[in-house]
Amino acid sequence: MYYWFFIAAIAVFVFSNFQDSSSEPTDGYMSPRMQVLQGVLPSDVNCKSGFELIFKTSNNMPFCVKPETAKRLVERSWGTTTINLEKAKTSLPSSQMFEVIPAASGTALNFYVYDDDLNTSPNGVDIISTSGLVEATINGVRIEIPSKMVETSPSSGKFYLRIALPDTVNGEELDQDDIVLVRYNDESDAAGETRVVSSSFPLSKAFANLELADGGKRIGHEFTLRIYEPDANLDSKNEDKIALGSFEFRSGGIRTTLANPVFNARPSYLLETGPNSGTFEVKIEMPRSIDGKTIHIGDLYEIRYIDTSTPSGTSEKVILKERIG
Repeated sequence: MYYWFFIAAIAVFVFSNFQDSSSEPTDGYMSPRMQVLQGVLPSDVNCKSGFELIFKTSNNMPFCVKPETAKRLVERSWGTTTINLEKAKTSLPSSQMFEVIPAASGTALNFYVYDDDLNTSPNGVDIISTSGLVEATINGVRIEIPSKMVETSPSSGKFYLRIALPDTVNGEELDQDDIVLVRYNDESDAAGETRVVSSSFPLSKAFANLELADGGKRIGHEFTLRIYEPDANLDSKNEDKIALGSFEFRSGGIRTTLANPVFNARPSYLLETGPNSGTFEVKIEMPRSIDGKTIHIGDLYEIRYIDTSTPSGTSEKVILKERIG
């Protein structure tokens, strides 16, 4: 998930050089995220001619970008041209490892097991029972997983498992702080020992989170809009920026973006609160009218942000709702 470089000009350049990773295919080509959601390994994603495959450093998610964009992203440590699977393998005492592509609640978690011991049919695709091998929990509560996992290709030793995640656990909706734990029970590592390999990560409907500070309910008064969006944190040493045009304002029949000058934004973008914080802020003013339409006390309004790089690789609307006081 990353959108903006430390200046808007570079941001426009990057976006113009990315293949669309969230829309449905229109010409038979499937976007990188759609390929992953269909079970394709990130390392096996196909890009259109003229685009280069890179991987987001933080989670190995694949992106297809133009070569010049790939160079910039690698220089900023946002991505790498080589997926980190080999690095991960060398950190384990055997050739076995697994990879989890994080997901949002109500979607699917893509889970890959790398274990040559399970490759029992050299010339065929193996189908392995997950019983006793794989389990998944949310907040310590075990969730249902498929009974079988399938080898991605003959003799690959790589097995794919798609785990559908629930919207609720024990009758309670999942939220930003809930933890997903996936555990793989390796029956025989390089030393012939049984061991357990696990991975945990926070689950959320979207990584981005909007909130207001210092008001936001009074006409003519200034307030702070804040968003936690770690994927916009491209530079770990300097403050990054998010364009105001990425935020939509709605109220009644009004629909505009925060780039509209009536909001008197200071500065003219959301600025990261500090290097590597992942939190961005801007001061804006609630106007008395927008494009000739009057704002009234008691009116409901929304500020919307589309997070197109969620853990599941889907686009999620992040909506902040308030009422004019």
